[in-house]
Amino acid sequence: MPDRGSNAVIEMGADRLADISPLKKSVLLLSRLWAWAFLGSMILFFIVSVKITSDGAVNFLTVRNSQNILVAITPVLLLGLGQTFVIIGKGIDLSVGWVMSLTSVLAALAIRGAFNAGVPLFPSIVLGLLAAVAGGALVGFFNGTLVAKLKVPAFIATLGSSFIVRGVALLMAENTTVSGLPRGIRDYGNNALFYLIRGEGGGLFFLERPEVTGAMLRNLDRILPYPVLLTAFVVAIAIYVLRRTKFGRHTYAIGGNVEAALRTGIPVDRHIIMLYVMSGSTAGIAGFLSTLRFSAGSAVIGDPLLLSSIAAVIIGGVSLFGGAGTVVGTVIGALIVAVLTTGLVMLNVQPFWQFIVVGTVVILAVIIDQSRDLIVGRAQSE
Repeated sequence: MPDRGSNAVIEMGADRLADISPLKKSVLLLSRLWAWAFLGSMILFFIVSVKITSDGAVNFLTVRNSQNILVAITPVLLLGLGQTFVIIGKGIDLSVGWVMSLTSVLAALAIRGAFNAGVPLFPSIVLGLLAAVAGGALVGFFNGTLVAKLKVPAFIATLGSSFIVRGVALLMAENTTVSGLPRGIRDYGNNALFYLIRGEGGGLFFLERPEVTGAMLRNLDRILPYPVLLTAFVVAIAIYVLRRTKFGRHTYAIGGNVEAALRTGIPVDRHIIMLYVMSGSTAGIAGFLSTLRFSAGSAVIGDPLLLSSIAAVIIGGVSLFGGAGTVVGTVIGALIVAVLTTGLVMLNVQPFWQFIVVGTVVILAVIIDQSRDLIVGRAQSE
């Protein structure tokens, strides 16, 4: 489904669109394409600047670096997917970072307990996934009930629940990291679909991780790690749900006008609860993958990722006023955040500048979004 800016332009009709000045037309076009253009220009900038500053010894666009970026956006994107649906539905979920932390602990405890009880490794991992998703969904149900049934503002409801979830996560982890997991789970969190051993004149591809040591180990690159593949699968489902299903259409309708959605017979309260359940569930998947990747359950792993996930959603064009946005836009937003952070690190830029740059991009995204809405609104009123 197109975003709100696209819909509004279509609804204006050719006559009114023709009356808009060339400058305003350019702003409308920029509002639809700026994230793609910004991502492309940013990649080009880092390709050139990293090569210059390192005297050609380091390249930004390499197989290893590209895969590291994909791994880095995995948790941010999973948190952002749930946020995308919630924000399109005119809500907000400030608890997803701590839900990720809680579900990381739940997954670790479930895997360790099942394996120690004699359950084989893979079924133990599946139980860990189920525990993480169920835990996240339960928090989402609690949040959705507060917002939909008790009419608590989403900001307050999810802010309050984030403190509760934080305390529960620390209690369950006994204020430390849940360790003692079976050694084999690290393979599921860090292995990949393909491997490449870089060498002079090209490289060697492998379908399974080759046994290498020493210098060859340093030249071993993972291509499409398993967490990236799982995240891509979840993204594909989210795109289909938002674009092609009644659930997605109802989400846009509720975000656009709650009263109109009620009049058309949409079960608004139930739908809002499901949006928060979805947000908690995707955060649960992020927590599960974190446990696999680090072979431990961390009660604080998701805390720094909340703002990054919201930044990715906003940069990707999801309107904070509801009713507009796409999953693809959130993917682009997450890539922008990851590429910015990685590129600035490779340029040896001090960390605080990374926050300043990302914050500036978020503000720019909101200004562009509001400029589009202002132009469309004025054109429709004329």
